[in-house]
Amino acid sequence: METARPASLASPETVRVTNPGGSSPFVLTCDHASNFLPPEFGTLGLAAEELSRHIAWDPGALAVARRMAEALDATLVETRISRLVIDCNRPLDAPDLISAISETTTIPGNVDLSAESRAWRVAFAYDPFHAAIEDVISERQASGRETWLVAVHSFNPVYKGVPRPWEIGIIHDDDTSLAAPLIAALRSRQGLAVGVNEPYSPADRVYHTLEFHGRRRRLPCAMIEIRNDEISGEEGQQRWAGLLTSIMRVIEPQSRSASVGAVGTQMDGDH
Repeated sequence: METARPASLASPETVRVTNPGGSSPFVLTCDHASNFLPPEFGTLGLAAEELSRHIAWDPGALAVARRMAEALDATLVETRISRLVIDCNRPLDAPDLISAISETTTIPGNVDLSAESRAWRVAFAYDPFHAAIEDVISERQASGRETWLVAVHSFNPVYKGVPRPWEIGIIHDDDTSLAAPLIAALRSRQGLAVGVNEPYSPADRVYHTLEFHGRRRRLPCAMIEIRNDEISGEEGQQRWAGLLTSIMRVIEPQSRSASVGAVGTQMDGDH
């Protein structure tokens, strides 16, 4: 187990903000962008190959988010530390904030952590990520700029032995001002399996970043989940980034005309 101490000089900054002055109303987040473990964590007791799995990050999500941000001239806020250290997309009181078991894998370095070690991880990685998002939004609001939050994630094709048929899922709560046009545009693509609040929903505590930073400000929010076998290589990453960018460019004027924070009707398939 690590003791509470400052990050080593070999550790990178734990959060990166790209294009903070982007002209787009979209602000993208990538909450599980990296599988990097700073040296002081070792491998948390895992075999090195385990760190390439979804338990450590969202494979492919950052590559898609970066392409989207560049094409849209949008701001991107990304984590640079593995979710195994701390999951920045969970409430601080969530049981899986620092998982001792992820999916079916025990994380030895996360078992029986002291309160001091948990608090240090919050200060090390969690707080800087959320402070960066707060800073971006506050600056935009101070200058009167619209802000629409979109979180980019990926999910496993099979979870605990159960196949997941969706190629992409759009997660939302009562606010559908962004989610509804995204879902409609994706469903118009013939043969594309689109999940609505699948494979996760806000009830699974996966909506924390958007809820905390967006919903309390009545900002439009939506979460994009792409099945990670679709974006395991550059071709798939480019294809999905291109599709989502083209859709977001079309829905931008629609969302501009909608009331910020409008509460929409729940869509078919919602939990």
